[in-house]
Formats: sequence, C-alpha cells, structure tokens
Amino acid sequence: MKKSLFIILATVFVAISCRNQNQNLNADVEIPVSVQDVTLKSIEEYVNTSGTAYPIGEILVKSEITANYFLEKNPHTGKAWQLNDKVRTGDLIARLEDQEYVNSLKLETSQLNLELTESELTKQQSLYEKGGVTLNDIKTASINNANAKTAVENAKLQMAKTRIIAPIDGVIVNLPYYTQGTRANTGSIIVEIMDYQMMYMNVQLPEKYISIIKPGQAVKLTNYTIPKDTIIGNITQLSPAINADTRTFPGNILIHNPNYLLRPGMYVKADIVINHKDSVIVIPKSIILSRQRGKTIFVIERGGTASERIIRTGLENLTDVEVTGGLLKNDRVVIGGFETLSTRSKVKIIK
Repeated sequence: MKKSLFIILATVFVAISCRNQNQNLNADVEIPVSVQDVTLKSIEEYVNTSGTAYPIGEILVKSEITANYFLEKNPHTGKAWQLNDKVRTGDLIARLEDQEYVNSLKLETSQLNLELTESELTKQQSLYEKGGVTLNDIKTASINNANAKTAVENAKLQMAKTRIIAPIDGVIVNLPYYTQGTRANTGSIIVEIMDYQMMYMNVQLPEKYISIIKPGQAVKLTNYTIPKDTIIGNITQLSPAINADTRTFPGNILIHNPNYLLRPGMYVKADIVINHKDSVIVIPKSIILSRQRGKTIFVIERGGTASERIIRTGLENLTDVEVTGGLLKNDRVVIGGFETLSTRSKVKIIK
C-alpha cells in the first residue's frame, strides 16, 4: 500500500514539474519579426485610372506624283533611313524623280519671265515719274509681274512634290520598302512620322471626383515594360458633364515623354495626385490590423517585447498610409511576423 502511494505521488510530482517546465519554455519563446524605424516622409493620395497613350503629332506622308523612288540617307548615321530613326523638320527622306514631270513645270522659264517682268515694271515706274507712260502702263506691268511671281511659286510648289521632307520632328514608325528606282504611284505611302516626346491620354474618371480633380494636377504614369520608371503628366482638360450610363466624366492628360520611354499605343496606368503632405509619419498599409476597437499595429517596446497600439490615419494610397496619432518618430514598428503576435510577446528581431 505504501509502495503504491509512493508511485502515485512520484507520478504527480513529475507531471507538475513537466508542466512548469513547459510554461517556462513558452514564456521564453521569442517570435522572429522584422522591424522598421518610424521616420518622417512624404505621401501622396491618388485617383487611379488607365488608358491608351497617343502621340501628340502624327503625319502619314504619301506621294503626290508618280515617279521613280529613291530613299535618302540619314545624315546622322550615314545609312539609309530606317524604322525608329529620329528625324528633324526639313530632313530629306526620299526623292521622286521624273524628268518629264520636271520639264512640264517650266520652272526655269518662269523664273526668267519673272526677271523680265520685274525689269519691265522698274522701267515703267521710272518712265511714269518722267511722264513718259500712263498709269495704265504701270498697272499692266504690275499685273504681268504678279502673274510671273505666281507662276514661279506654283512651279516651286509642284517641284517640292519630288522631295519627301519630314514635316515635323519625330520618329519614323512606318517606312514601306521600295527598290531604289522603282516607280511609286500617286498616293503611295512613303513614310509615317510620330512625335511622341509629348503624348496625350483620354480617361474616364469616377463621378465622385468631379469636384476634386482639377486641370494642372500632376499625374504619375507607369507601364509594365518600364517598371522602374515613372513618367510625369498633367491634367489638361476635364468635362463638366457626367455620363449617365457609366457615372464617369472624361478628361485629358498631357504626358511628358522626353526619353521616349512610353510608345504610341501603350496601355498606361495613371495615378492622379489629389493630395500631398511632406514630413509626416508614413507606414506600410499592409501592417495595419483591423480590430473591433480600431486600427492597430505592433511596436517594439524596451525589453524586446511587442505591444499592440491603436493608431489614427490620414492620407493613404495603395501601399502607404499616414499616421496622425498613436505613433512617434523613432518608434519601431513590426513589418513582418506580426500575424502571430500578441501584447507582451517576446520577439527576436531578424531585420
């Protein structure tokens, strides 16, 4: 009997000892977390939209005559013009040669005739001052001179059709291939040039922002092909009318694209900046927990324990939020591993 009682008491003692050891172990468990020191930053609040970017200038140049085609060289590369070459206004892209067409213009004859009429007009004016001719003679000489000028100008305009000149600064986006000397017919596409250092985008904006979004506001634009670059634009035009079906209103964004990062036709994500603050406490939006008592985060207290703290927030965007109360500069907030924390949890900082 005594032996049985001894065994029972020993078993109870061992169980109690194990339980106390487990409690001590649990009390000493350190949860690994990542932390971030609270600093003052700037934050912007956006209205998000998207659309297609179009070039501000676009010209399709076609042949106005039927003639032999000759592609010119790019003076900057020494090679024949090709797609994606940058052009300046006045650059010669191609020549269209047809001697019969040139002869029909009679440009040299018209220029000689202009010289004769100018000389005759000068002579008649001199004689008129001396009383040698009538006013009618002066008018006749003036008409002849004016007609000669018109003939020369028309001949030059027609001659200009033999030289395909870049009408704007831009980039060659279409350059159909023709064998040198091949006959190009009237209406044939010679070159297409786009100026997309400046671009525009038409967007549809939610009705609730009609009194918030204003012309001149900055816009940050991105595309998946340029993940590390942000293009800057501005709101230029806004319609005052709401579409009754979509509950949106149209707007126009002018895009500054000096390095040609955006390409014509790209689908672009646009963040319209509607509010901005500098030197405020900003934390990642993802670390905020929604509790019944409000929004909370975990901070690291002295002694290496975590403490859940209620905060008040202000401006926010997709990734960040402004903290207007509950945090101070240099507080250390938990940004990783907070999911399993509770107040007074011991932590091990791993980052």
